Parts: sequence; structure tokens; C-alpha cells
Amino acid sequence: MFSFFNKKMHIDHIEWLGVDMHAHWLPGIDDGAKNMEMALNFMKSLQDLGFKKLLATPHVFAELYPNNREIIESTLEDTKQALKASSLPIETGAAAEYMVNEDFEITSNMMCLPKKHILIELSYVSEMPNIEQIIFNLQVKGYIVVLAHPERYSFYQDKHQRFHRLKEMGVLFQLNLLSVSGYYGKDVKRLAEYLLQKNYYDLAGTDLHHDKHLQALTIEIQSGRLFTKLGNVDFKNMELFF
Repeated sequence: MFSFFNKKMHIDHIEWLGVDMHAHWLPGIDDGAKNMEMALNFMKSLQDLGFKKLLATPHVFAELYPNNREIIESTLEDTKQALKASSLPIETGAAAEYMVNEDFEITSNMMCLPKKHILIELSYVSEMPNIEQIIFNLQVKGYIVVLAHPERYSFYQDKHQRFHRLKEMGVLFQLNLLSVSGYYGKDVKRLAEYLLQKNYYDLAGTDLHHDKHLQALTIEIQSGRLFTKLGNVDFKNMELFF
């Protein structure tokens, strides 16, 4: 655990978070990095910003990105080989970001973050009617459910009781770092601030997809603005995933 004093010494870095547990830098398998060159650039840039470990979480979404363990692990291995060849020393790993919709299935071969943490996302249009049952079913199988960027689901804007219910169920919440900057809009920023005030966030990630994300993140981190907003939040990235 980093002390406030140690954080204060590096307000223009993101060493205080340490692990990026949600990003899309595995090349060519979703809407993130398009090729290996872009993937390596993303990883080097994230390391320069202060991350000590990078975990890729490509989409698993049957309609658009039908990824599975074999695809993700093979692409990760290729990426690690490219990292080695480029002499870029940083620890990496991969899980998945599962879209929970009518096609979602629980299997015994799911790609999880360390310690059986499973990252899920919802449609931006509406909440799954049986989301609580799906979460319960995952928990019965021993998974710890992490909900990606809850601040970005517009259907929760006026239904804060749904957040309370999910937290009661033991769901961990993951914040997109750029949400607090207004990158995704005022409503998302406002909801992120509400969830921060309630101390509902357990984890944070870049959700890096493209150069615009990287540029915005770089500005927010190196200016010290991100530390000012989030540096004292008790995120558990290092504790759980390092």
C-alpha cells in the first residue's frame, strides 16, 4: 500500500495506481490496438506514465468480437515475444471484458483477472432484466464480479438504488480514469463523482482503446490533475493484481 507521502512525490505519474487492469492493447482482436506496432506503443506509453503492470481485457462479445481463451492467450504470447524483442521490460497479462447480454454464457474456461475476478460490462442501452441472477450464478461458480465503468451506463443516471443493490451483492466497481475528466461527457463525470463520494469504487483502469484515449490520459496524469482527483482513493489494483 502506498502512503500519501509517497503518492505526493509523484503526482505527475500514476505509480499510486500501479496496475492497469482494464485496457485494449492486444492487437487486432477487438476495437483496441489495430496492430503490434500500436500495441507496443501503448504499452511503452503506459509504462512511461508510471504503470508497473498491464492487464489487457479484450472484449468478448459474440456479435462483434467472438474472442475466447485460445485467441486471447495466443495473441498475448505473440505480444510478449514482441515485447521481448523490443527490450521493453514490463509485466503483462490478459483477461477479458465480457458483454453480459442474452448471448452471455458462464463456462469453466473464462478468462479472468487474477484471483478469479471476472470483468463484465453491460449494454449502454439498457440493463439486462436478469442481471442479478447472472451475477449470483457467477458468484456461485466462485467468480468475483467486477462491473466495468458503471458511471457510463446512462440508464443508472436516475436509478442510484441499482448501484446500492449491486454493492450489497458484493459486486466490485471499476472506474474509467478519464470519466472524472469529462472525457465521456458531463453526465458520466457527474455519476463518477457520485460513486466516488459514496466510496463505491474498488478498482480503476484506463480502458485504453486508441490514441485519443492515450493523449487525454497523458495530459490528465502529467498535469497532476488525475492525482488531485483520485490520488487518495483506496483503489485495490496493486493489492489484488500485482
